[in-house]
This record gives sequence, structure tokens and C-alpha cells, in this order.
Amino acid sequence: MKLWQKNQAPHEKINHFTVGKDRIYDLHLAAYDCQASIAHAQMLGQIGVLTLEEADQLVTILEGLKTDAEKGDFVIEDKFEDMHSKIEYVLTEKLGDLGKKIHTARSRNDQVLAALHLYLKAEIKTLKGLTLDFFKLLMDLAEQHKDKLLPGYTHFQVAMPSSFGLWFSAYAESLIDDVTLLNAAHKIVDQNPLGSAAGYGSSFNIDRKATTFLLDFADLKYNVIAAQMSRGKAEKTSAIAMAGIAATLSKLAMDICIYMGQEHNFIDFPEALTTGSSIMPHKKNPDVFELIRGKCNLLQGLPNQLALLITNLPSGYHREMQLAKGPIIESIEDLKTCLDLFTFSLKEIQVKADILEDSKYQYVFSVDTLNEWVKEGMPFRDAYKKMGEAIEKGDYKPKKDLNHTHLGSIGNLALEEINTKMEKVFNE
Repeated sequence: MKLWQKNQAPHEKINHFTVGKDRIYDLHLAAYDCQASIAHAQMLGQIGVLTLEEADQLVTILEGLKTDAEKGDFVIEDKFEDMHSKIEYVLTEKLGDLGKKIHTARSRNDQVLAALHLYLKAEIKTLKGLTLDFFKLLMDLAEQHKDKLLPGYTHFQVAMPSSFGLWFSAYAESLIDDVTLLNAAHKIVDQNPLGSAAGYGSSFNIDRKATTFLLDFADLKYNVIAAQMSRGKAEKTSAIAMAGIAATLSKLAMDICIYMGQEHNFIDFPEALTTGSSIMPHKKNPDVFELIRGKCNLLQGLPNQLALLITNLPSGYHREMQLAKGPIIESIEDLKTCLDLFTFSLKEIQVKADILEDSKYQYVFSVDTLNEWVKEGMPFRDAYKKMGEAIEKGDYKPKKDLNHTHLGSIGNLALEEINTKMEKVFNE
């Protein structure tokens, strides 16, 4: 069944190609399509296109379908093109001609737009929650290990003292920027496109503000063409925000893979969180973090993929917009899984102590010794030259009596400020 079909059915090859994987992806959207249809039916009842009794009958069936979709019991059989045709079929089967009236004053175009906007709103909220959980874990680990030193690197060369507190909280604060991007994406998708029909409105005197209120959108797309042009743009904006989180996770995963290596040996994880080798019994591989790194690297390519899809398309609807549905849905599912697995695994991290006692890190304190000379009155450039000469001659010996607990560590005040910063951004 196709909502657009008139007399001649399309060739099966055409049918298979144009439907694509919509039946699969629409299972993620069906509850939201029902939600938008409920609001649409209620609005049609309010303006007199339907009687209030007719609207109530439609709403009752749609609420049942919405519940089925939320529980995973909604099925789109092969004879249906997508969720829209299946839902309208059920309405017609149960209510007769009344079921056919649900499509009055709307198009499949604004149907899928409304469902996508509602879906993206909900998923952005979920991603924010998962990101906050990961943030809290990182901050807890930062507090727990704030004074445990480890070497900082620049150019893959030993540089200056750092600490696990600094490392964990750096990624926590980076997530605040990512949540800021999620907030921006939420504002874009929190606009009601329902009622724009095929992009040129409807001759029915519909009340778009009513459906905006019923669907809990912050605002609506007033210009119907602008509403239609949000298809693709909403997905790309959400993808940009998701790519920000993915970049943070990928970099942290890379750090973990390096820090677990025998050459560094800064951290470890229980056997149950690692994998072995098929021929090397000594191996303890960080496969979880490598897969997170790979998935998140692919996620960072999603905005460009969507940009290429919609580049140079004129206004109005075009069928390739359908191709944006799969990548955004699959990427959301991947990112949720990565956040969940990272939080689950990182709880078990084992931090090594006394890392800087290794002789290969003897120069890590050279800048601190240099700064001590400057504090005593020596010009910085002279102190820098003196330290360079001492290192070159092999005369430099780290001052073990120096109090290094502040070097590369992060204080309670800074941790409090980072927590406050996230709280403010998260609640925007």
C-alpha cells in the first residue's frame, strides 16, 4: 500500500529501490508519527473538519499504535511502503472511511518531518543524559586521582608533569562544549513543521499553533517552504553536535589505548573488559576502546555525508532526502552505545602509582626547577639556557625534595567550577 499510488502499480524493481530500508528505520519513528497524527486529528476536530467524536475515535486507535511502537510491537509488513501507509491502513481497517480522513490537510512530507523533529528532540535529550552520566564519572575519577602524577607529552615527547585529575577533568570539561552543541541542535529541531504539507501549505484553515502546543514544540516554522527546507538541515545540525561528542570519546579512547601499552603502562583494566589473541596468549587487548575510537571516527564524518546529500538541492522536497534517515538513526544508536559502553568500562580503570619515578621521566621536572631559579631572581632566558646546558652535559638532577604535588594537579576549586559550568549548560 502506497499513499501516493493511484491506478498503475509501480514495477517491483522500482518499488524495492524506492522503499529501500524505510520499513526498518521507520520502526524508530513510528511512535512519533502516531504522536504527530494524534495532534493533527485533535486540531482537525477543533477547526471543524472532523467532529470531536471522529477526532476522539482516531486518537484512541493512534494512542494504541503509539503504545505498540514504544514497546517494540509495531510491525511494518512488506506490503506497506512505510509507517505512514501502515498506520493509515490500520485506521481505515478499524474505522472505515473515517480512517481515510486522517490525511486531510497534510502530506507525507510534513508527516515525516514532524516525526523526525520529535524523534531528534527525544534522542538529543537522551544523548545529553548519557553525556552527563559520563561527565559525572570523569569528575569522580578526577577527584579520586587528582594528585597522582603522570607525564604530559607534546610531539610524543616527554614534556611536563600532568596528573590523572587533570586528564580526567580535561575530558569532562570538553564534554561541556559538546552539550552546548547539543543544545543548539535541540533549538533547531524544536520547531514544528507539521501543517506545511508538501512544502506549500494547505487551503484548509488549519491551526498550526494548536499542533505546536499539542506536540510541545517551542515554536513553529512559520514559512511552509522553510519548514520543508528543514529536512536534511535538522539531521545535519544534529549530526554536527553528535560529531562533537564523538571527537571527545575518540580522543579519550586513543589515550587509553596508548596508556595501556607496555611502553607507558599508566593504566590497566580487568581481564573481563579486555580481549585476547588467537595465537598470542600474553595479549590483553583494549578492543572495546578501539571499536569506540573507530565508531566515533566514522561518526565525525556524518555531517559531511549529510552535507553532500543535500548540497545544491533547490527548495521543495526531493526523494533523496529519504537517504538522510538511515545514517542519522544508525549514528544515534551507535553514539548511545559508545557512551554507555565507555561509562561502563571506565568505572573499572586501574590507575598506576609512582609513574614519574621511572628514570626516563627525569627531565619532566626541568621546567619546574627552571621556574624555581626564576622565582629566586634569575632572568628566564638565562635560566632556560642554564637548564639546557645542564641537560646537555648530563648534570641535571631532578630535585626530589621539591613539593611536586601541585604540578599538573587540579584543585578542588577548579573541579567545583567545572561542575557548575556543566550544570549551567545542561539546564539551558
